[in-house]
Amino acid sequence: MDISLSEEDKAFQQEVREFLEEHLPKGAEVWSKRKEWFEAGKAKGGWDVPKWPKEFGGPGWNASQHYIWDRETCDKSLPLVLPFGQVMLAPILMNYGSKEQQEKFLPDIRDHKVNWCQGYSEPGAGSDLASLKTKAELNEAGTHYVVNGTKIWTTMGHIADWMFCLTRTQTTDVRQEGITFLLIDMKTPGIEVKPIITLGGSHHVNQVFFDNVEVPVENRVGEEGKGWTYAKGLLQHERSAIAGISRTLVSLQKLKRNALKVKVGDGNLMDDNSYRKKLAEAEIDLRALEFTELRSLAGVQAGGAPGSESSILKLKGTIMQQRVQELTIEAAGPYAINWGHAKAGPSFSRMGMEMYLNGRAATVYGGCSEVQKDVISKRVLGLG
Repeated sequence: MDISLSEEDKAFQQEVREFLEEHLPKGAEVWSKRKEWFEAGKAKGGWDVPKWPKEFGGPGWNASQHYIWDRETCDKSLPLVLPFGQVMLAPILMNYGSKEQQEKFLPDIRDHKVNWCQGYSEPGAGSDLASLKTKAELNEAGTHYVVNGTKIWTTMGHIADWMFCLTRTQTTDVRQEGITFLLIDMKTPGIEVKPIITLGGSHHVNQVFFDNVEVPVENRVGEEGKGWTYAKGLLQHERSAIAGISRTLVSLQKLKRNALKVKVGDGNLMDDNSYRKKLAEAEIDLRALEFTELRSLAGVQAGGAPGSESSILKLKGTIMQQRVQELTIEAAGPYAINWGHAKAGPSFSRMGMEMYLNGRAATVYGGCSEVQKDVISKRVLGLG
């Protein structure tokens, strides 16, 4: 595969760099000038929603342009964009939602007026998502569903305005059937959100309980019982995003620079052949994975959709995230234990441990590694 940039790509790369230099907020302004950043992106021609197609206001970039944007922005402190609305739900609404749903929800998603969360996993249906039991029953008048059950590991559910949720409307012998995709207003009576504090000491996941929650039938996406089809499409977008290959490449380059600052005898950590070998092996694996990502992007650009290769990206991408996090802790040495408290040792060590602890979940959420291997064996290798 030829990944050298064409003259058009180089011109686009320069355009991206100039746009970032002119409009990207610096330092603390990343928060205070967040709105101005998104408005500048919109005025540029959909750069505020880089993954969206032109017909919905996005830039309609090709594979190489997406690649360039990701690489140029990954080492920058971009204003936070939660992925649930813009990256995960929006493509489902564009492909399966009604015109009324698109007109109602997409503008607010784009303008960051509404926070979304994902209602997929349950206490008995995590990696085996098709075992979900949260029930939605249509009332006799056919005007709304009554939802009962619980969802778990709901990221940012405590600040979400809406949830896109998988519910069971029918029990059949085939578990993937009878699942319906609903959009639920989190202010609806009967919803309770309880926090879960993670190993890294953070509160970003929750358990959500539904007690006779009424959801208007117009908030159903697509056909009743076809939610599994829509969910698979969403998961493919999610898994490609979770892989975070460009982010990990940037993290590895930062780690190499930080390792030069760690004193070892009369030299530094990069003088250690064993540690340098580990970094080199990680970078080789990441570069190989990058080619798989580029092939996936090229397939999408040719008119396809994220397919089973998203499981390859998710599987290997999250493993690589953890490898770089482990190498960061190794570089921090005994100072890593001071995370969040004492300001001893190199500055990177204080965030390294928190990232390492929270990163243990990367090979679980979005479909655990065992599930990804199963998908790859069946749909890529044709086994079983």
